[in-house]
Amino acid sequence: MLADIRGGMRHDRPVVVSGCVGPRGDGYVPSSVMTCAEAAEYHREQVGVFAATDADMICAITMNYAAEAIGVARAAGDFRMPVAISFTVETDGDLPAGQPLADAIRQVDNATGGYPSYYMINCAHPEHFARVLQAPGPWDRIRGLRANASHLSHAELNDSTNLDVGSPAELADLYCRLRSTVLPRLNVFGGCCGTDHRHVGAIAASCVPLFQPVAEVA
Repeated sequence: MLADIRGGMRHDRPVVVSGCVGPRGDGYVPSSVMTCAEAAEYHREQVGVFAATDADMICAITMNYAAEAIGVARAAGDFRMPVAISFTVETDGDLPAGQPLADAIRQVDNATGGYPSYYMINCAHPEHFARVLQAPGPWDRIRGLRANASHLSHAELNDSTNLDVGSPAELADLYCRLRSTVLPRLNVFGGCCGTDHRHVGAIAASCVPLFQPVAEVA
């Protein structure tokens, strides 16, 4: 379907079709942790299916510990598919398994020879991880953000009976701040829990000017 939509577009801008891979089990609770080898074997079948289609890349969403992310990256490498790794974090900015985000990125890069094309953060409100981005880290490797509109923790989201849509304007402003300060290579924007077209529209309206070329002064 996505390939058909791309084929019908009447412009010359590149459109990337991404095959999404999710974690085994609960994305919020790493209860059945795999080794890197086990994760590569587990995800290899789905990655192989995507590799046989018009998908241009793999995107591993809501990874909650490094070993599974390494496994996905290795499986993607087996099929020569580019891959993006998207980690989720808790309200303290660490992965659900307790590992600091910077350490997880370094561990995956070290174990795969830097194979992931880039990293993302998803399924967490920007205020949950903005603080850790202030410290030195491999933040130039982060190019994507699909944050929650909700300030709630993963546990609170699981127990919530109402959809918390937060504030589209606030979320867009936080994206712009992150792009302007600590994530200068950020160029993949989206949303996760609680977001819809209103949030994506606000993010686009706020962040597109950041990519406009600066006019030369005569």
